Amino acid sequence: MYSIIEKVIFLQDIDVFKEVRVDDLAHLAVIAEEINFLPGNNLYELNESADSLYLVLRGKVRLHTNGEEIGVIGNREALGTWALFDNEARVATATALEPTETLRIAREDFYDMLADHVRIAEAVLKSLARKLKAIGNLVNSNN
Repeated sequence: MYSIIEKVIFLQDIDVFKEVRVDDLAHLAVIAEEINFLPGNNLYELNESADSLYLVLRGKVRLHTNGEEIGVIGNREALGTWALFDNEARVATATALEPTETLRIAREDFYDMLADHVRIAEAVLKSLARKLKAIGNLVNSNN
């Protein structure tokens, strides 16, 4: 089991939480559930309802669709970040390639926590705005 402090350290690395103050990350750490996966086990499957973010603490996860590999997620990388904000179906299957430790934040728990901690909501919105601006700038520079 990871302590709240260890979870906070891990959560600091997730893009969407970059603007959240360290003391506020403790509230996120409380709702972050530790889940372990054996090699070959799916974290989630293609077309499944997206309801949570996963942060890989240790291990590797393969993202794939219809037999085609999209990528591999490793230590301290997040997957399913947008699931906290949008309940669209998953666009890939995520399968553990080796024994994998994750932190899972469920969207429902995330929204409940945000209702009580407005400062976190503001910081998350800042991070999202920064990311969307960067995407917009990239699109404009390619045109």
